[in-house]
Amino acid sequence: MRYAGALALLVVLALLISAGGDANTTSTTAGTVSVLATWTGAEQQAFEKVLHDFTAQTGIQVDYQGTRAVDQVLAADLQQGAAPDVAVLPNAGDLATYMAGGQLHPLDAVLGSELHDYSPRWRGLLRLGGHHTFAVAVKADLKSIIWYDPRVLPRADPQTWHQLMTLSRQISERGEAPWCEGVGAPPTSGFPGTDWIEDILLHKYGRKVYQQWASGELPWTSSPVLGAWTLWGSIVAGKGGVRGGPKAALLTDYSDASRAMFTTPQGCAMQHQGSFIAGTYQSDRRTDLHHPRPGVDFDYFPFPRLMPASGPEPSEVSADLAGMFNNTPQARALMRYLAGPRGQRIWPGIRGDATFSVSRKVGASVYPDPVSRRIAATLTSNDPLCLDASDFMPASMSNAFTQAVMQYLADPSQLKALLGQLESVRRGVDRDDWLRQSACG
Repeated sequence: MRYAGALALLVVLALLISAGGDANTTSTTAGTVSVLATWTGAEQQAFEKVLHDFTAQTGIQVDYQGTRAVDQVLAADLQQGAAPDVAVLPNAGDLATYMAGGQLHPLDAVLGSELHDYSPRWRGLLRLGGHHTFAVAVKADLKSIIWYDPRVLPRADPQTWHQLMTLSRQISERGEAPWCEGVGAPPTSGFPGTDWIEDILLHKYGRKVYQQWASGELPWTSSPVLGAWTLWGSIVAGKGGVRGGPKAALLTDYSDASRAMFTTPQGCAMQHQGSFIAGTYQSDRRTDLHHPRPGVDFDYFPFPRLMPASGPEPSEVSADLAGMFNNTPQARALMRYLAGPRGQRIWPGIRGDATFSVSRKVGASVYPDPVSRRIAATLTSNDPLCLDASDFMPASMSNAFTQAVMQYLADPSQLKALLGQLESVRRGVDRDDWLRQSACG
């Protein structure tokens, strides 16, 4: 009996020691994990709340580096053989390139049950086109949405593109500007225009064509691409569409463009922008409202249908994805923590920050308002999702795309010439530089 009791005690001790390696318990190994990400300023402060809780749970210290030049810093670190343990990139295509080059470690065994917290759509996207899971979505954005002020447009819910254009025309006929538009966003100026074109192409031509375009198989001079640009042009280059006209959109920062939606009288009525902009709305004190309130002073409706109804509409999304570049116990613990419900709840729980998780374990109660809860419900649903197409394109193609947006706003008459130039860039990119994995889940 004494022998059996001693054996049982040893088993219990072994279990306790092994539990110390989990990210939700105190680590017996401690140590340090290095993290590289793009977040600085307020975003860094928010992410550091996540990292501080990780350290409190595990004893593992985090050496964090935030830089807007994350791609260049990571490339230089890898070349010098000094890669960070974990890097968080806003561009799924870049992370997939590292996966294809064998520089990322698979996470299937690391995450285990945490993978079941995600929808099949996201589980597919987090494979980055490989056979294993290679990424964790630290946070995500829903892009296929249009924002408005429900005090001014109390019944705004156009289901189709025709209904949206009818609403836009009615606003214009009242002598008001329907659209708040600005594409300034150094060093990525032009991205709000690329989001418009991506959304239009996805909803008008479907996921298959969208995938062909994202992977470099569809010419820029093709009918779908021309059609998407033309429909966007009917908004930004048409008479009475954008506040101040296309040149004002060219010279206006995307965050400044939204302020006119909250002035009295209202300067513009709607803005196509990702879910993150809700944080800008709530923090902006240079409007007539001290703090615009979600669901009261601003709300959104989904991007409308451009094709006959045939099942759920796809949504364009983006995500900041963490990949593991060094397979250490500390890095594995951090990846488990970032993927798990405790790590996923902290940032979305910061009031007014408009950060969203794709984990179904987070729960709606984390989000402080009904607008945020609707966005989170879409991001965690089984409806089709497609990652931002320009994030899948090689850097030379993506950069040319954003430049073309700005050139188009400067002179909309040059559209066909610009598409010809973009097609020349596409043809000049090595076929191996295009990503083959699906942008849609």
